[in-house]
Amino acid sequence: MRLTTTNHDRDFSGMRYVYPVISRRAQGVSIGINLNPNKACNWRCVYCQVADLKRGAGPTIDLDLLQDELSSLLDAVVRGDFMETHVPEEARVLKDIAFSGDGESTSSPQFLESLEKVANLLDRFGLKGKINVVLITNGSLVQKPEVQKGLRVLSDLGGEVWFKLDRGSSEAIKEVNGAVIDIDRHLVNLETTARRVPTWIQTCMFAKDGQPPTEEEIDDYLCILGNLILAEVSVQGVLLYGMARPPMLPEGTRLSQLESKWLENLGGRIRALGLQVRVSA
Repeated sequence: MRLTTTNHDRDFSGMRYVYPVISRRAQGVSIGINLNPNKACNWRCVYCQVADLKRGAGPTIDLDLLQDELSSLLDAVVRGDFMETHVPEEARVLKDIAFSGDGESTSSPQFLESLEKVANLLDRFGLKGKINVVLITNGSLVQKPEVQKGLRVLSDLGGEVWFKLDRGSSEAIKEVNGAVIDIDRHLVNLETTARRVPTWIQTCMFAKDGQPPTEEEIDDYLCILGNLILAEVSVQGVLLYGMARPPMLPEGTRLSQLESKWLENLGGRIRALGLQVRVSA
């Protein structure tokens, strides 16, 4: 069985917490860590690709099992024939270990301990400083003390954060992400994160009922980015991407992929503000 950018099956490796993918944004093999095997998240993004998603937080996990699974997969990828057996030749490079999965990783009661397990294994395999460690997050819980401690560990590892910002207003975020938040508070969380760890904004764009986001939505979003620049919030740039896999929520049937030309055009408008952009159609 071969990995592809459209196959992010958590069961590919037969493991509970750890899974390999080919990441469009990382541009190679990413080892995912799923701290939400209960498929619980505090947001409900309309484009979510998790079947049977429910509201909630990550459960208590078996840290020893997580360590064993990650050690086993790292051994197969770094020392074994995993790449030759499962990965197309052009993608045979281990790019990162990413906290992603089926919900918001920072909601796990063992988020900090999980990061510490990753740090220990990177040392054991001689990978510290050679591959990236990424936290993919909606950013809603970064003010929690344990999450703050986790960000410090991530910083010590030379890692980075991919912080979700899909739209530029509280109303649009409620519609797209199923989250009732104040946009100003969300931006404070973004700034808090960026001060501690190199941080990319990650933005998903899609068509709804065949129509792309309105110009008003795009203007609001670009205005937010411009304000971040004026406030000297030191984000690394924007990871702008479209849907590569079908959404699994009922409302996802109304969504569809945007043409790469549309995404590239928006990427150009973001670059004109002075931000680096990586576009993944």
